[in-house]
Amino acid sequence: MSSAKGMGDIDLTTIKTIDGLDVSGKRVLVRADLNVPVEAGAVADATRIERVLPTITALRDGGAKIILMSHFGRPKGERTPETSLKPVAVKLEEMLGTKVVFLDDCIGPQVEAGVASLGDGDVGLLENLRYHKGETANDAAFAKQLAALGDIYVDDAFSCAHRAHASVEAIAHLMPAYAGRAMIAEINALKAALEDPKRPVMAVVGGAKVSTKIEVLTNLAKRMDMIVVGGAMANTFLYADGIDVGNSLCEPGFVSTVKEITEMAKTSGCEIVLPVDVVVADALAENVESRVCGATEIPSGMLALDQGPRSVEMLKEKLGKTETLLWNGPLGAFEIAPFGEATTALAREAAQRSKMGALISVAGGGDTVRALNMAGAADDFTYISTAGGAFLEWLAGKQLPGVAVLAKGQAEQTAVA
Repeated sequence: MSSAKGMGDIDLTTIKTIDGLDVSGKRVLVRADLNVPVEAGAVADATRIERVLPTITALRDGGAKIILMSHFGRPKGERTPETSLKPVAVKLEEMLGTKVVFLDDCIGPQVEAGVASLGDGDVGLLENLRYHKGETANDAAFAKQLAALGDIYVDDAFSCAHRAHASVEAIAHLMPAYAGRAMIAEINALKAALEDPKRPVMAVVGGAKVSTKIEVLTNLAKRMDMIVVGGAMANTFLYADGIDVGNSLCEPGFVSTVKEITEMAKTSGCEIVLPVDVVVADALAENVESRVCGATEIPSGMLALDQGPRSVEMLKEKLGKTETLLWNGPLGAFEIAPFGEATTALAREAAQRSKMGALISVAGGGDTVRALNMAGAADDFTYISTAGGAFLEWLAGKQLPGVAVLAKGQAEQTAVA
């Protein structure tokens, strides 16, 4: 277990944003997460590019010279055609409706000359930061070379905030540092759900294994009023209560961990909500025959693959009394019908309550976003995070270097002034 300070130890109110910032004629280095799927040389999913557009547009409107930087894949310091950001520059150009100057490296004299040629409102994109080993090593000398390209640093890549890399952490000590629009939206959403939520606050935590979510469950048990345990993780919780879960995916080696989490929740006044009925089948496969049974009556040889209708009704009722919802992980094996019905039903209920203004709903994690999109519920959630690791580490109460430095950097600069 990490003894590092958590997000709660940071004064997030000290983070400066680009709102009202005078950027006219200034070179603004923007750290974005442009690590998007590319297929056959073209961007296949532009969601992450969309997230950074409001920041780019605001800076362009302010007359800044914008220099975008990002990593792409894991080239480990080697140049390869598959890890070039060139296809991203093409997509960016199309989405912005303006020319994007692609620079063939991210440091050095040629890059400096390319940046110097930018006019006010122009946009440049540096080549993959990870072509240099100094990026992942959080190397101060590499960060200094990057910082030389700009007057102001703007971090708009929350999904990279859990990495202490040169373009995320070291650079923010070297120049005036600000949070971009997407970064501050993410921080505010997580702050609203975790640091100072409107209560009662419910967390839905799903997934296959308790072992991958121990720190998340431990942190949430101290902060939530209620944790709904979903996915195969619920089987391990039922098993820890002495219930036979048949052939269901379960982690008997984590029974003592589950008991510790349950005890911690009890001490904090947090209710752990387990399914009262489940959908069972012989195998996790398409068109397999399934039926509903009580959570304490799972037949031997069968697998619990989703929460049943009584569980869904119970969860809807509890959701009706909830003010804030934090969601990470599905309730069942949603990718295969009919084992996504509980997730879909609860997601639609949460979306409807959010739309009415009766609920603040924050969700994140790849599977979660996919499940909410499949349910047609994502658009009505208050906030959907596209970050994976950073979202989970915040939920686990860990300090994110990329967020901490934005707060700390301002404090240091104020102290110097």
